[in-house]
Amino acid sequence: MIYHKIYNHVDTLPKAWDALPISDIFLKTDFLKGLETSIPSNITGYYAGVFKHDELVGIAIVQRVEMYADDIFRKSSKSRIKEIGKQLVSKIVKGNALVVGNLLHTGQHGIYFNPLKISQSEFLKELEQVLDNLTLEIKTKFNKKIRIIVFKDYFENDKIHEATHFFKSNNLYKVQVQPNMVFKSETWKTTNEYISAFNKKYRRRFNTARKKGIDLDYRELDSDYLNTNSKAIYSLYKTVSDNAGVNSFKLPENHFYQLKVHLKERFKVFGVFLNEELVGFYSLILNDTVLETYFLGYNKTLQQAYQLYLNMLFNMAFFGIENQFKRIVYARTAMEIKSSIGAKPHNMRIYLNHTNSFIANTVLKAIVKYMNPIQKWEERHPFK
Repeated sequence: MIYHKIYNHVDTLPKAWDALPISDIFLKTDFLKGLETSIPSNITGYYAGVFKHDELVGIAIVQRVEMYADDIFRKSSKSRIKEIGKQLVSKIVKGNALVVGNLLHTGQHGIYFNPLKISQSEFLKELEQVLDNLTLEIKTKFNKKIRIIVFKDYFENDKIHEATHFFKSNNLYKVQVQPNMVFKSETWKTTNEYISAFNKKYRRRFNTARKKGIDLDYRELDSDYLNTNSKAIYSLYKTVSDNAGVNSFKLPENHFYQLKVHLKERFKVFGVFLNEELVGFYSLILNDTVLETYFLGYNKTLQQAYQLYLNMLFNMAFFGIENQFKRIVYARTAMEIKSSIGAKPHNMRIYLNHTNSFIANTVLKAIVKYMNPIQKWEERHPFK
């Protein structure tokens, strides 16, 4: 017998949850607890356990996202046509969505099932019931209708793409999104090897960035600092986040502190200081053999003069190499500059469905492309 249970809080998850044979920190209770205590105000987390003969054999993270125009579009446009476009988009996506996965981070961090215990088709069939039950619960409790369902971020080689019958029967359409930039840090044993591998042009670029940032001081920030200086850190984060133009959430001010409290040494935040003033920061999540780059922020007026962003990217690469991570996930923004330090693009797909039957497949795909356009960019090849 296969059945599921839906949990509203991490503290109520079964003990067997962390015992599942999976190493992804984003599915472990320490991360989920830190996220639950510092989740964006428009996101609610649900946790589903799939059982077979009373044994936990699969799990899913489902996030209810309340999307409104002010959250989605951060910057206004002087173009009347663009503003009309935003209004049309907001009318279609406005409301509640269910996302299978973690909206806060790039990658497939939403589902796991043990293939030795349950088949993919059996697991997805049960997950379909989870989504149906959550849709009904949200309608009953909050009088809100789920308008969009999303299965988030799968690489091209993910076995979930084999579940064509499931996605077709649920009217879930496959859509390409921005690639995930991944850096193979295991290629080099030392940072000197990494820098030596650059061709002449990009070694000069590295030296120029380091020279411009020679007065910058980098320090790891502990939980006390993150707590005491949360406003300054949040201000730097918001500068970068607001510049994105399209976004579906805003982190709360205590987010970095709470993740540090719950993940401890598996969550690193490094401050960038200039004359003892915090002018930037970047964060990393140590996910088994993978180093996950997380949110960052910087003083926009100092960015170009000190090459803040590029120097932070190099620091992340150095950390990954020095600590022998197999790869570094740089996520899906600023692809060109990330390729210039050695990251490679890996295509990703999502599956989504608008519950309004009048919203055609072509319209839905157009909306996704508007909100997450596939940017034209030139991949850089920095190595000899």
